[in-house]
Amino acid sequence: MRLVDSHCHLDHENLQPGFDAMLNRAREAGVEYMLTIGTGGGPPDLECAIRLADRLPDVLATIGVHPHDAAKADAQTWEQLRVLTHHKKVVAFGEIGLDYHYDFAPRDVQRDVFVRQLEIAAETKLPIMIHTREAWDDTFELLERHWKGDGIMHCFTGGPAEVERSLELGFHLSFGGVVTFPKADALREAARLVPDNRLLVETDAPYLAPVPHRGKTNEPAFVAETVRKLAAIRDDTPEHIAEITFHNFRHLCLHAVELNGYTGDSPWR
Repeated sequence: MRLVDSHCHLDHENLQPGFDAMLNRAREAGVEYMLTIGTGGGPPDLECAIRLADRLPDVLATIGVHPHDAAKADAQTWEQLRVLTHHKKVVAFGEIGLDYHYDFAPRDVQRDVFVRQLEIAAETKLPIMIHTREAWDDTFELLERHWKGDGIMHCFTGGPAEVERSLELGFHLSFGGVVTFPKADALREAARLVPDNRLLVETDAPYLAPVPHRGKTNEPAFVAETVRKLAAIRDDTPEHIAEITFHNFRHLCLHAVELNGYTGDSPWR
C-alpha cells in the first residue's frame, strides 16, 4: 500500500527522540508523504513545518495560526503568512478554525483570526485545513460566508449532519485514530457516508494513537491502522482505501505544489 499521512505534527517535542527511526518506520509502512502542520507554538514563529519540509523530501508543509494561538496574531503575522504561502513546499493553510472547548483565546478573537486567514488563503488559492471543536455552527457559518475553495475537515469527529454540511461546502473529511476507538460508533457511522472522492486519512501525531497503539505516542506509520479500520467500516479493502486517499490528497494539494514550483522527487509526476 502507498499511504499519505495528511496531518501530523512532526515538530512536536514528543516525536523528537528517535525522530529518524520514526520516519523510517513510516516509510517502511508505505507512507510516501507526510503533511506536517505549521502552527507550532504560534506567532511569531510561523515556519516550523517549512524547516522540516526543506530538509526532508517526503514531507510537505502547511502554515497558519491555530485557534489556541489566535491572540498572538498581529499585522506582522498576516504579512509573514502572505510571504510563506509562496514557499515551494507549502500546500495548505492550517490548521485554522475555532476551539470553544479550551477557549485559550477569546472567541471573538478566534473568529476574527479565522476570517483573516481565510482571506489570505483565498488570495493564493491554497486549500484550508479546519480545526473545529465544540464550534460546528460558528465554523460552518464563517465558512459559508467567507470561503469558496477546497478544504479539509481535520480529524473529523462529527456526525451525519456535519458530514452533509462539509460535503455541501466541497470539503474533504479526514479521519484519524479516533475512528478506531471502541466507543466511536457514531463516528464510524459518519465515516460510511463519505464518498470515496472526499475521504482522507491522518494520524494527528503525536496525538490520538489508534487501536492497537492506544497509550503510545502516535506516529505516521500508524496511519495504516486507520486505513484498515476504514476498510472494515466501509466494506472495502485496505489497499483500495489507501489508494483513494492517496489520490485524493494528490488531487487536493498538487495544484499548490505546482503553483509554488516544487520539482523534487514525487510519485505525482
